[in-house]
Amino acid sequence: MGMYKYVRDIWKNPKENLGELWRSRRLEWKKQPVTIRIDRPTRIDKARSLGYKAKQGYILVRQKVLRGGRQKPQIRAGRRSKRMSRRKNLKMSYQWVAEQRVEKKFVNCSVLNSYYVGEDGNNFWYEVILVDRSHPAVIADPRISWICDKRGRVARGLTSAARKSRELIQERKG
Repeated sequence: MGMYKYVRDIWKNPKENLGELWRSRRLEWKKQPVTIRIDRPTRIDKARSLGYKAKQGYILVRQKVLRGGRQKPQIRAGRRSKRMSRRKNLKMSYQWVAEQRVEKKFVNCSVLNSYYVGEDGNNFWYEVILVDRSHPAVIADPRISWICDKRGRVARGLTSAARKSRELIQERKG
């Protein structure tokens, strides 16, 4: 077995396998800004499997998303009681929301993919892999140069998290 397989096994149950490191990371992340650029991935196995390369033009961002239901604003005008509900059930996953927020912040980049890195009672954290569309190293690489023409992949629901939320990808079983 290679190194990435062992890392993947640890991340199957991080609370038990990572122990104090898991707890201290979340406490540290809580104090950081909502969107923060990071140097290297927290989960190297997942990042590599989703297309990350440790070279120029690739950017990693950790995004915090608040947990809990989303509510519509309180209704001020008259309604019958059936139409008074404020709870809104979004079909978007937290991961898709995180990708959208990152793409809004880094306008010159395209979202390649994202993955889960942690949660606590109030927040979810995802790491988003971005590719700089105008970087010469990206334009010259035939494996990733396709993304140079694609703008707004997240907004159009073309990332894997978005496609899963739109029920275009079936879960693999067995």
